[in-house]
Amino acid sequence: MLKSFLALSVLTLSLTPAWAQSEPMHRDADPRAPKMTEAEFDKARQIYFERCAGCHGVLRKGATGKALTPDKTIPNGTDYLKVFIQYGSPAGMPNWGTSGDLSEAEVDLMARYVQQTPPMPPEFGLPEMKASWKVLVPPEKRPTRQMNKWNLENVFSVTLRDAGEVALVDGDSKKIINIVKTGYAVHISRLSASGRYLYIVGRDAKLNLVDLWMEKPDTVAELRIGLEARSVETSKFKGFEDRYAVAGSYWPPQFVIMKGDTLEPLKIVSTRGVTVDTQEYHPEPRVAAIVASHFRPEFVVNVKETGKTLMVDYSDVDNLRITEIPAARFLHDGGFDSTHRYFLVAANQSHKVAVIDTKEDKRVALVDVGQVPHPGRGANFVHPKFGPVWATSHLGDENISLIGTDPVKHSQYAWKQVLQLKGQGGGSLFIKTHPKSTNLWVDTALNPDPALSQSVAVFDIGNLDKGYEVLPIAAWANVGEGPKRIVQPEYNRAGDEVWFSVWNTKNLKSALVVVDDKTRKLKTVIADERLVTPTGKFNVYNTQHDIY
Repeated sequence: MLKSFLALSVLTLSLTPAWAQSEPMHRDADPRAPKMTEAEFDKARQIYFERCAGCHGVLRKGATGKALTPDKTIPNGTDYLKVFIQYGSPAGMPNWGTSGDLSEAEVDLMARYVQQTPPMPPEFGLPEMKASWKVLVPPEKRPTRQMNKWNLENVFSVTLRDAGEVALVDGDSKKIINIVKTGYAVHISRLSASGRYLYIVGRDAKLNLVDLWMEKPDTVAELRIGLEARSVETSKFKGFEDRYAVAGSYWPPQFVIMKGDTLEPLKIVSTRGVTVDTQEYHPEPRVAAIVASHFRPEFVVNVKETGKTLMVDYSDVDNLRITEIPAARFLHDGGFDSTHRYFLVAANQSHKVAVIDTKEDKRVALVDVGQVPHPGRGANFVHPKFGPVWATSHLGDENISLIGTDPVKHSQYAWKQVLQLKGQGGGSLFIKTHPKSTNLWVDTALNPDPALSQSVAVFDIGNLDKGYEVLPIAAWANVGEGPKRIVQPEYNRAGDEVWFSVWNTKNLKSALVVVDDKTRKLKTVIADERLVTPTGKFNVYNTQHDIY
C-alpha cells in the first residue's frame, strides 16, 4: 500500500520546457508552484515521508513543526526555504543540509516540493491489514519457558533508524544479541506486561512482535497498520496481561486493537473529528503517544491535532467504550508520574502539558510550560521543596520545566509549573532520570549548534541551583566525522549506567556510549559496525514497568 502511495500518478505537461530536457513534468493545481519533473516530485515525496512528515504532517498542516501548505510556503519562496532546510533553527528544525543528511541538490528539491499541493494518500482498512499480517511462529510452537541465558531485564532494544532494524543489546556484556529486521525508522519499542514480548513500530506503520524467550529472540508476527505510525502499547491491567496490543497511525488517522500474541487486527477506530478549542473538523488527527492504564483495563490514546485524550476500555473489544477527555492541541508524547496514576502529556504547539487522572478518567490540569515541550516519557524525582515532580525539556527553548505531582502532601504545588531550569539550548528530544539516581540528563539532539547537539547537560537533583555540567559524549565516542547527534539517555536495569546514542549519518560510523551514572565518567563505547544510525533505546525492565 505504501508503494502505491509513493507511486501515485501525477498529471504531466504535454509540452516540456527545454530546461527539463524532455522529462515528463509534474503539473500542480497551483500555477505558482515551482517547476518539478515527475521524477523529482516522486523523489521529494519519499524524502518528505522519511524526514519531514512526522513533524509537519502527511497533509503538511503542521503540528510539532509548522504548516507547510502552499499558501504559506509559496510566499516565502524557494531561496528562503532552502536556507531554513539547510541550517535548521534552535526551535527544533534539524539542519538537514549542514548535517549532511540532505545534499545541496536535495535541499533545493525539498524547497520546491513543499510549495506543491500535498498529494492525498490512500486509506488503509482491515482488508489491507489482513493482507499484510504474518504469523511466522504460531503461539503453540513457541517456547513455554525462556530458552536463552540472557538477563532479559537488562536487554536494550536499540533503534537503527535508517537501516530499518532494531539491535537487541545485552546490557551486561554490551554485546549484540540479534539484529531484527523491522520497518523503516522504528519510533518506539514497548514490552508486554510479562516482559516476554517486545512490540516494535516503524514510521512506515510496520509492527514487529519479538519473542524474547526464544533461543535467539526474533520476530514471531508482523502487521502493517497504515502508511505512517508512531505508537504501540500492550494491555497491562490485572487479568489482561499480554492479551491485547494497540497501535496508532499517523495515516490513516486511526488506531487498531490486536491480539497480543499474534497481532491479529480486531478493531479499527478512526480518530477524525473536531478540535477541542475551535470545534472545527480536522481531516488528519494523528495518533500520538499511547500508554496502558495501571488502574483500569484501558488504553490512554492521545490524538494530536484534535487535542483529545481517549480512554479506550478494552474489557469488551466487541462493544468498545471510549471516554473522551479534552486536553489541548497538539498532543505528542508524555509519561506517568511516580505513582502511575497521572499521565502527563505534552501539547507541544500549545506550549502546555495536560494532566490526565487515569483512575478517575478526567483531566485535572493544563499546565503552561516552555516553547514546544518534548519530554519523551519525562523524568520523575523528588525536589527538596516541591516534593515529587515530573520534568520536561523543550524543542523551542532552553528551559526544563518542573511540574508538581503530589496532590496529597504537597497540594499547593500540585499540577503547577514550580520551577524552570536553564539548559544548554533548544532542540531537546529527551530528558531522563531514575529512582536510584541523583542525576537529571537532558539532550539537545536537534540544536543546530554542533557543540550542543554533540553533548549532554546533567544536573544534580540535590543542587539544581548549581546549574548543569556538560559531558562531551560525541568526543568520547571517537567515531570520526559527521553530525554525531547525541540522543535519548536511557538507564540500565540497576540504574547505575546511562546509555546514549551517537546518531551519525548512514554512511558514517555511529556508536552507543555508556556513562557511569555516579561518577559521570565514560564507562565504555559500543562501536559495533552494525549499529547504523542508532537513536531510541529501550531497556526491557524500565520500559515494562514505566520507570523514568
